[in-house]
Amino acid sequence: MSKVSVSSIKGGADLDGWMTKQGGSIKTWKKRYFILKGDTLYYFKSEKATEQAGSIVLETTSTCNPESGKNKKNKFHFSVGTTKRIYCIWSDNENTMKEWVAKINDAINKKKGISNDSDKKEVVSGGDGGNNNNNNMKKEEEEEDADADGDKDEDNKEEEEEEEEEEEENNKKEESGEVNPDVSKSKDITIVDRIEKAKEGIKFLQDEDSKVLEFWHIWSESIPQNSQNEIQQGMAVDYNISTSSNMQKLTWRAAGPQSIYIQKMVDFFWNVGAPESEIDRLNDVGALMNPNSIGSWIDMSVKGGMDGGWYFPVEIPLKMAIEASDPGDACKKVVEWSEKHNVQNCFSVGRDMGAAPPRQTEIRVLLPGESLQQQLDIGLDAFEVFEFPPLPENAINILQDSSLTNPGLCLSVITSSEGFVRLGLLTPNPSSEVVQKCCAISGGNSEQLEFFSQHLTSTTPLFVEYQFLKEGFGYGVYKEGFDIVFHYNIGEDTNP
Repeated sequence: MSKVSVSSIKGGADLDGWMTKQGGSIKTWKKRYFILKGDTLYYFKSEKATEQAGSIVLETTSTCNPESGKNKKNKFHFSVGTTKRIYCIWSDNENTMKEWVAKINDAINKKKGISNDSDKKEVVSGGDGGNNNNNNMKKEEEEEDADADGDKDEDNKEEEEEEEEEEEENNKKEESGEVNPDVSKSKDITIVDRIEKAKEGIKFLQDEDSKVLEFWHIWSESIPQNSQNEIQQGMAVDYNISTSSNMQKLTWRAAGPQSIYIQKMVDFFWNVGAPESEIDRLNDVGALMNPNSIGSWIDMSVKGGMDGGWYFPVEIPLKMAIEASDPGDACKKVVEWSEKHNVQNCFSVGRDMGAAPPRQTEIRVLLPGESLQQQLDIGLDAFEVFEFPPLPENAINILQDSSLTNPGLCLSVITSSEGFVRLGLLTPNPSSEVVQKCCAISGGNSEQLEFFSQHLTSTTPLFVEYQFLKEGFGYGVYKEGFDIVFHYNIGEDTNP
């Protein structure tokens, strides 16, 4: 590709201005100066650059579309698709975004031999994203938009009045016992609604300028959604969330069929700067295990902690899952412990995709045994063999007093090349009483947790986890030592 400077092409540009795009080899969001000239969209690091940072050559098969579903505050997205890849770009002005989409589509149509009415209009380029001097057109558009907004306001008023009347009617029926409250409130509530409601209960996710919230948005946009026609008929994406008892740390997880999930998941890792070597490793491990279902997860904390990775929620031989881990003494001890207790399979394996080592791999297993006590003994043996401090006595007492109809005790172990990272025992279906006791011994807020779980439409968690994070692996943003974590299932986004 020959070098092109801004000064050499700006004079005859079709459109130019500043916007933000996903990067190249490491696809973080970066501000770039764009120039559209003919069938090529150039982008530069500055308006005085002597060489382009890159270019997008438009083809007859290229596409350019607004991505309204990705819009956020002052971020209006659109995409440019070629046979090589899809480029994601956003402008901080909606009219600017629309102008770029129109001009890029004009260029694509020219390649196809289709004439464009906009060719007859004079475009005055400038550093404000390509605003032109067609003031009369803008005034007409603004007047039309104002009329449309007026109509929308009237429609919204009518909708709000209808919703208030319906809610009042439902409340009367609930009081009289005619309607089950859970049914009336959950009507037409989508998985996205539940997730958004759950976020309202997380104080550190309320700041619109938060880097953690931005990280969450990037992740959530990478999940296939039925509302975007990304989930094929008969398929579903399953959402889970876990929170520490004091709600200072969260883990979001989503998984679905490999066929609809893999590309968006890999794109997410590129977007957040995951090393290429780890993406290659994901492909290698995926080829070895060939899971039907795959997923991604993110960690976040009130102190600004942000991590992400992949997981396979499938049952596979434990020794195969070890292949996803970095070799070392920790893996050897896991194998020895599993052989001692005849633990042959795991039901989940995952790995972090952070920019810096050591990499961490999590494996979850169902502990063998016909009773809770048998399973607990095997789990506590893992704490001893893996050289973790014993669980607090009051935590073990709660665990032993749990009224489990079926044993179902699970173990989660995280290893790295530098040793063990975290170990936890997961008890299924804890009662409300158990949740309150767990909050009492771990400094949790049971009322805030109940508010959170109600928005998830879950009365109780799927699991309560008694875990220990080793010193040095909290990195100043996650709580080290003993903690209690509650795991919830949010539900499925399905295409029936």
